[in-house]
Amino acid sequence: MQRFLDPAVLAGISGLDLIAKTVVDGFVAGLHRSPDFGFSQEFAEYRAYTTGDDLRHVDWNLFARTDRCYLKRYRGETNGQLTILLDASNSMKFGSHAVSKMDYARYIAASLFYLAIHNQRDPAGLLVFDDEVRNYIRPSTRQGQLHRLLAGLEQAEPMARTDFTKPLTHLQEFLNRRGMVVIISDFYDSPEAIAKTIEPLRFHGSEVVLFHVLDPQEIKPQIRAPSILVDLETEQKLEVIPEYARGEYRRRMDAHLQGMRDQSRAAGLDYYLLVTDQPLDEALSQYLYLRPGGR
Repeated sequence: MQRFLDPAVLAGISGLDLIAKTVVDGFVAGLHRSPDFGFSQEFAEYRAYTTGDDLRHVDWNLFARTDRCYLKRYRGETNGQLTILLDASNSMKFGSHAVSKMDYARYIAASLFYLAIHNQRDPAGLLVFDDEVRNYIRPSTRQGQLHRLLAGLEQAEPMARTDFTKPLTHLQEFLNRRGMVVIISDFYDSPEAIAKTIEPLRFHGSEVVLFHVLDPQEIKPQIRAPSILVDLETEQKLEVIPEYARGEYRRRMDAHLQGMRDQSRAAGLDYYLLVTDQPLDEALSQYLYLRPGGR
């Protein structure tokens, strides 16, 4: 089932609706260790058993099949609002293989929307931003909401520069119920500034998750000759040599990633690095674990 979560395979599928269904169905089948075992109508999700959980909620039939201990979480216990903030700045256009960062971000968002609305019956909404709010679809479970959200993702095109201030200020005006806020971005800014700007979202009682999307070439660039790199947001050019890419660049990138982890932890934000050549199951797993009622 991992092939259904492979971004290179997903790139060959036409339509975000089919991509989302493919990802979620593949993920659920993998989670339950059986292609025939899906979500029933009576409950919303499973989560792994942890010490202290009530054994009355363990699915013993599933345990017999998989030798793993999972708890059923019923819809009345798990309902929570999902809002996704999607970075549509110019730097998200970059891609060194079949899937750009923007495509990968769309796949994640579409899959989370499908999982939230179709499987959990949770209200879900979308905010697309760069240095301005480009689109905002309020969280809802009304008929056609999934279609509206997927259309919003399809229409999101990278432009301008990243600025978290305006979109987050905008969102705070509408956050009036507990839920989960997922921010999908390449986070090219100071980790301290990012954490400081995003942290206030937690004051509304929301769980805040940062999905840091990067291309593998941004983490470990393979430069074999002197090259000119162009900043997609500022158009600033920088000439680099292979030695710089292998040495100083990687040290700076490692420091940035460590800074994102440290600053997020200090601000009470959940942070995950996602690389665009890797399957999408990490994002879906964290969503199920972190959402209200999932821990």
